[in-house]
Amino acid sequence: MRPLAIIGPTGTGKSQLALDFADRVDRLGVRAEIVNADAMQLYRGMDIGTAKLPVEQRRGIPHHQLDVLDVTETATVARYQNAAAADVEAIAARGAVPVIVGGSMLYIQSLLDDWSFPATDPAVRARWERRLAEVGVGELHAELARRDPAAAASILPTDARRTVRALEVVELTGQPFAASAPQIGAPRWDTAIVGLDCETTILDDRLARRTDAMFDQGLVGEVIGLLERGLRDGVTASRALGYAQVLAALDAGGGDEQMRAAREQTFVGTRRYVRRQRSWFRRDHRVRWLDVGAATPEQRADVLDAAVRAWRHVS
Repeated sequence: MRPLAIIGPTGTGKSQLALDFADRVDRLGVRAEIVNADAMQLYRGMDIGTAKLPVEQRRGIPHHQLDVLDVTETATVARYQNAAAADVEAIAARGAVPVIVGGSMLYIQSLLDDWSFPATDPAVRARWERRLAEVGVGELHAELARRDPAAAASILPTDARRTVRALEVVELTGQPFAASAPQIGAPRWDTAIVGLDCETTILDDRLARRTDAMFDQGLVGEVIGLLERGLRDGVTASRALGYAQVLAALDAGGGDEQMRAAREQTFVGTRRYVRRQRSWFRRDHRVRWLDVGAATPEQRADVLDAAVRAWRHVS
């Protein structure tokens, strides 16, 4: 069964469209199952800050690649690609429509296109992560500069995750990090891809309201609870938008002023992330872009109709 991918910037209603699409094709006699492509929704317990749909709001539609990692585990594109591709193949084999939904750029592209990744070795990575904990990212970045100056120049000195990965790859391959970049192959399936977006001023307003809702609904409490489960030890989870800002606010005393700053920083960081998402997704000319700015019932119905037509190869 042909997959449908629903992509686009944060806050554009991708999850809602996926549910509506699944309901629509069900009325046509075809089941649909949803495959998450949001890197932070892979984590158990990271619910409020990732806008993860609660189980009771999933309408009984099967969801895959949600809550599959502890916050202490490192999410990687290669690991996700293997697991999510297996989900898509299994869903299609059951005669259902795989609906891939998310905004994590590398995760989506690695799934839709047959990417091959450089070698990885958990023991080598763990050794570099221990070194990171001992000396900090600055010293590790300096080590990378000695081993691979070009890689160090392309990676921010504060980016611990990419610095560790570069050192791991250089050690394993004996080649510069750039020489081991993922190789992009042909499209894996005949996937229909629709993208959701709207005017920046409209989306900025939605992001502001989304950020306020997350904090008002208990993001700080969620982070405090995750600290007991090892959030600080998670190289990936602890850097997620919202979570990183709340952690910094807690470290600074956790008062009202610090939390107001965390809220504002989360909004600003999300806007910056949206710019990167747009830049990445707009390069893919396979995407059929749909405007979701009006957010009226009529536009929601039109967007759903367009997604169904794209999936059915109808212009």
